[in-house]
Amino acid sequence: MERIKTGINELDKMIGGFPVGKTVLVTGDAGSGKTIFGLQFAHTSCMEGKKTAYISTEECADDLRQQGKSFGWDFESPEKEGLIEFIELAGNRVIEIETALDISLDAAKGNFTELLDHIPGDAKVVIIDSLGNRTANLTPHEFRDRFDLMVFNLNNRGITTLMIFDSATLKEFHDLALFSVHGAIQLLKRENPYTDRRERVMDIVKMRNTRTPIQLITYEINTDGIVISSPFDPS
Repeated sequence: MERIKTGINELDKMIGGFPVGKTVLVTGDAGSGKTIFGLQFAHTSCMEGKKTAYISTEECADDLRQQGKSFGWDFESPEKEGLIEFIELAGNRVIEIETALDISLDAAKGNFTELLDHIPGDAKVVIIDSLGNRTANLTPHEFRDRFDLMVFNLNNRGITTLMIFDSATLKEFHDLALFSVHGAIQLLKRENPYTDRRERVMDIVKMRNTRTPIQLITYEINTDGIVISSPFDPS
């Protein structure tokens, strides 16, 4: 299976990269580094010459560019070359909510496939950050139907997709989403009983057709972005 670099060197050594044309789910609590993960993957992808689209439903594009710059990731040059496009939908979401409140609460139920309309036709890599604000008021059945359809369409277009969930969506729909995606990674913060300090750990929940570690993987967020700090023992 053809793979694409995640942008995290040690993670690439563990899993060989993300499978091309498949959808991978990244979840985690606030402060775990979900957006950094997405930006790191986006920067690596466009540097590899793959047309990348970063769809943000919560943050504006300028904030994402500045966040990338703090880690040394230049997005301005690849943007000028047409290798990456930031698509901000935060403003659209405000309009949708206002309209829904004027009509009925049912109108506020998320339309996931609408996100597909914003993806450039030549995009090879897409990061959706995040799906959480479009899941309000959905029943598990409604979520499953909408999510399955979106993943199917993304895979059908051959787009390698990183789907980010916030903690609220993770709690309510994580298990349902796992059935549809090709892979899933959870970013966690925990107390280390040996050091009495908090640490970040990564759990590779699933990655089809891939040999994955069972143990939790410790990682840090430094000036280079997400860096895995625990050694990987393939045995």
